[in-house]
Amino acid sequence: MHGFLLLCSLILCNAVMVAAQEKVQKLPKEEEGSPAQIRIPQTLSRGWGDDIEWVQTYEEGLARSKHSKKPLMVIHHLEECPYSQALRKAFASSPEIQQMAQEDFIMLNLVHSSSDDNMAPDGHYVPRILFVDPSLTVRADLTGKYGNRMYAYEPEDISTLIENMRQAKLLLHTEL
Repeated sequence: MHGFLLLCSLILCNAVMVAAQEKVQKLPKEEEGSPAQIRIPQTLSRGWGDDIEWVQTYEEGLARSKHSKKPLMVIHHLEECPYSQALRKAFASSPEIQQMAQEDFIMLNLVHSSSDDNMAPDGHYVPRILFVDPSLTVRADLTGKYGNRMYAYEPEDISTLIENMRQAKLLLHTEL
């Protein structure tokens, strides 16, 4: 009998502790009509655009592109690379790029190489941006300005990137 009482008091004590922890962890309830809470940036954006829906993997991007009939835009970069950082800043601060990325593309940014050799047609440099149409074809015709790094873009090349994004959308509609 004594053991049973001890067990019951331990369970009761544990229940009280759990309830106290839950009460401490609860956030204040949002009142009706109150302004929206502050939005936490999406970690997958890595600074390229927090309002853009990013896919996690190349394979997921291909599947979503095929299903949605939207082109996949793949950004290869490195966090510590000054060229990647400069392009990221220009990309994130361009309202036109942000809008097209949100509405018209499946978006992926990679800080590691893809297993698909088609994603590095002229090398594994960063930053580089490639487009893949919903038929899962890498668009070799949508390139930047540089002959030795065909898929590289610099902050000054944002207008070229915007034009390539428009072309990816136009080609998509005329080819499918």
